[in-house]
Amino acid sequence: MTSEITLFVNPTAGRGRGAHAAQPAASALRAAGFSVHAILGENAQDALTRARAAVEGGTGALIAVGGDGMANLALQAVAGTRTPLGLVAVGTGNDFARALGLPVRDPAAAGRLIAEALKGARLRDIDLGRVGDTWFGTVLASGFDSRVNDRGNRMRWPTGRFKYDLAMLAELAAFKPFPYRITLDDGEVQEIEATLVAVGNGSSYGGGMKICAGADLTDGLFDITVVGDCSRTTLLKVFPKVYKGTHLDHPKVTVHRAARVELVAEAGVRGYPPGKHSTGYADGEPLGPLPLTADCIPAAVRVALP
Repeated sequence: MTSEITLFVNPTAGRGRGAHAAQPAASALRAAGFSVHAILGENAQDALTRARAAVEGGTGALIAVGGDGMANLALQAVAGTRTPLGLVAVGTGNDFARALGLPVRDPAAAGRLIAEALKGARLRDIDLGRVGDTWFGTVLASGFDSRVNDRGNRMRWPTGRFKYDLAMLAELAAFKPFPYRITLDDGEVQEIEATLVAVGNGSSYGGGMKICAGADLTDGLFDITVVGDCSRTTLLKVFPKVYKGTHLDHPKVTVHRAARVELVAEAGVRGYPPGKHSTGYADGEPLGPLPLTADCIPAAVRVALP
């Protein structure tokens, strides 16, 4: 492997932590003997174009410095290639890094770990989710949780998981279960009323909410968590349990495993209001309105691990 590697930086991640994190991470990598080239980009598309060019040019690794959004952007450049991905997690949620057991908000430690992993070939191929041409590493959210995600992303305060708690309380005011049509692999279409459907390649979202607590990044399958048509009171009791993963024991919650999931929740499905659509989010980034079909792609990306 070449000693020339690429640092893929989001300077605005974690309210500015991305810019500050790049230097100690780069210093740790250079101290280990690597030549480090940094990419910022004028915007997300420009940054992705530059990252793809680095991968095509043979960079030894792509190191994403930021949060889950930056990790997701990096995945679009390295998925399906043999270029290793490293994560310096300094964003708000950092769920992809948590799923991999990587340091969070400690860029120097992350830089040292990545250097050791690259030099010692401590790399592993893991699964990714894919919707159309878009890859994701953690969870595809739809329904109530995607609305919470949307609101949380617009909030400037507080930081971390607490803003998602506040976003959840705000969204409860307009809460109503969604009518879904769900198809798992080649099975029959299931029509259900559900509060949310979360498709997990990884186990958590929103800064440690273990919505798909049993998800395994290497089994070739999604964990699909379905929260049924519960009341506001029940949802208030159940949703906070996601931080420990104990919500999975609730009678309104079911878990399925499949390699392909088709989700439909739109106008015309059992009285869903005309013109209204449920939006899908993956790695905290908007995918667009349902219907969406997600596939679990085994060994889609190579990552640096502890």
